[in-house]
This record gives sequence, C-alpha cells and structure tokens, in this order.
Amino acid sequence: MITNKLYIVPTPIGNLEDITFRAIRILQEVNFILSEDTRTTNFLLKHFNIKNKIQSYHKFNEHKTVNKIVLQIKLGNNAALVSEAGTPCISDPGFLLIKKCIQQKIKIECLPGSTAFIPALINSGLPTDHFCFEGFLPNKKGRQTKFKELENEIRTTIIYESPFRILKTLKQLATYLGEERMASVSREISKLYEETIRGTLKNLILHFTINKPKGELILILGGKYCKK
Repeated sequence: MITNKLYIVPTPIGNLEDITFRAIRILQEVNFILSEDTRTTNFLLKHFNIKNKIQSYHKFNEHKTVNKIVLQIKLGNNAALVSEAGTPCISDPGFLLIKKCIQQKIKIECLPGSTAFIPALINSGLPTDHFCFEGFLPNKKGRQTKFKELENEIRTTIIYESPFRILKTLKQLATYLGEERMASVSREISKLYEETIRGTLKNLILHFTINKPKGELILILGGKYCKK
C-alpha cells in the first residue's frame, strides 16, 4: 500500500453485505481510520473482524483536527475516511480534509460504493438522464428562495429530509410547485423495511398524513414538466 495517502471509503447504508472486498482490505491496511461516528464504525469493523485505530472526525471537530490529520499523513501514514453510512462528503464531512490534502499534494483515492440517493432516484420511476442533488434544504434562511428555484427546475431533484420535517416540506413544495407535481419518497434504503412511495405531491401528503414517517428519507422531485 502506498503511504502518504487518503482513502475515501464508502460504507454500507443498510445491509452490511453491500460493502466491497476492496473497502474491507483498505480498512484493514491503513494506519488509521477517520470516523464520523465511532460507534457505527466500531460495529462495522467488528463485524468484519477488522482491528484498526479509529480517530473521531465529524463536522463539530473537523476545523480543529484537520491540520493534525494532514500532518499525520504527510509523516508517512495513510488514512481512510468513512462517514456514518454511505460515501463521505455527500451531505457528510470530508470536503475540508480533501481540500487540505490536495493543497499539501497528498494523494487521494475515492472508492466507489454505497450512496443512498442513487437507488432512490432509480426506484422513483422519474427521469434519470438529468438530475440535481440538493441534499438537505435550508431550515430557515434561504428556504423560501430555494422553493422558488425548484418551481422552475426542469431536472429531477434529489432532496434529503428527516421524518420529522418531510410532511411540512411536501406541503410547502405543493404550495410553490403545485399539488400535481410528481415525486417519490424512499426510506430505509438497503434495510429491512425499505419502501418507496410514488405519486403526486398531493398523494404523498395524504400518505404521510395517515402513515407516520419513519427512518431515513430521500425525496425525489420531478421536474417542472413532470406531472401526472
């Protein structure tokens, strides 16, 4: 294994069998693992009998620890960055570390692997030839502006949302985009209770009014001309 290198390693978003052989090998061979959630990472490592050092790296400490981590790598170590689930940097920490490594001419290798929005997009039945990823919408400042932008977006849009806010978001989208805009909501991708609900915004609002939203949710929103 090449030293002085940062590996970006996707981890399963649900079913542990989704991890790749290569990801397991990298996690075994690096000098240390940077983890967004050490409890989740410890569970994963134990499952695959991987014994390695873990350092906490998340959005609350990344600015304080990033320079120290870069120095560790420059001194001849290699590291793997993992998020709680899925691919780091996709609505998860990692951008700052990668930027610093590039500035210090440290080699970076990103492994392909799990990310929740791709299966959700495909399962939606909405157009996949052109799409945009919004991640989490603004909670307050800029939220109204974002809805106005989405009103005229012709591409399929991917949005991450919590079960506590999904109904409110769907109602707001219906207000700005119209109740007949097509959409889907996928939850618990790759887990035991995986489910995708498809229909108009009106249909989805009715569904989640009757059925309490649970689990991790991905909202796929059809473009401006995508109506029933």
